[in-house]
Amino acid sequence: MRRPYDRTVNPAATRPVDVGPVRFGGGARIPLIAGPCVIESREHALRHAEALARICRDAGRPLVFKSSYDKANRTSLDSFRGVSLDDGLAILAAARDATGAPVLTDVHSPEQARAAGEVVDVLQVPAFLCRQTDLLLACGATGRAVNVKKGQFLAPEDVEHPLAKVRSTGNDRVLITERGATFGYRTLVVDFAGFPTMRAFGQPLVFDATHSVQRPSGAGGRSGGDRTKVPFLARAAVACGVDGLFMEVHEDPDRAPSDGPNMIPLAELAALLDELRRIEDALWA
Repeated sequence: MRRPYDRTVNPAATRPVDVGPVRFGGGARIPLIAGPCVIESREHALRHAEALARICRDAGRPLVFKSSYDKANRTSLDSFRGVSLDDGLAILAAARDATGAPVLTDVHSPEQARAAGEVVDVLQVPAFLCRQTDLLLACGATGRAVNVKKGQFLAPEDVEHPLAKVRSTGNDRVLITERGATFGYRTLVVDFAGFPTMRAFGQPLVFDATHSVQRPSGAGGRSGGDRTKVPFLARAAVACGVDGLFMEVHEDPDRAPSDGPNMIPLAELAALLDELRRIEDALWA
């Protein structure tokens, strides 16, 4: 256990949540949840999982591989949503087998939660669905770790309620992920002053650096974004004392079928992780 550097941001203040070999909170090295926004194909997902595993291993950064079999909240009806539930879960299982990294995917209904809970290590509740009681209860009931994306419409104080819904099932393996707040003008704002408020509920806090630079519906029927701002927000989040980082990463974001404008190019990730490590180490020095 490393020495706490400040009681207001001390990671040991949060309940540790273990996901296979990866620990969120409790003073552990900050893990990374990363991967392409959506599963494009088996080959594409496995290629990214293996590359991310190498990068994180070299950086000494624990990895949870993330990619979704379905993106049900796309802006346009014509937008690419992913592959089927069965195919997606099989691909995620293969990614875990190939890398040893735990895997995470979004779920959108209690039925999907029960099916995905048989395969993946972390069930993710999308931000738009973070108040859906039946979904939260179904995720909790699987016994899997649950990552609740904080709705763009929630105040920091309000994350208490989705966390309580999951914990009411007897499952305290729950994370809350900040991804910015919206005021309805196609931009998101990150309230770093709200970080200690959210962590005070005792569950690990993850920061989603890529969705926080998204510009919802800001690109003519699809969401835009500005990936050049991701490093600035990620550095600030580490300095604030988060328990995990979330970044969507793609080998060619400009050609990605979902969330390309705010995804980090795979080739740039190692350098960013090195910057973040130095900030994290300085806080514990």
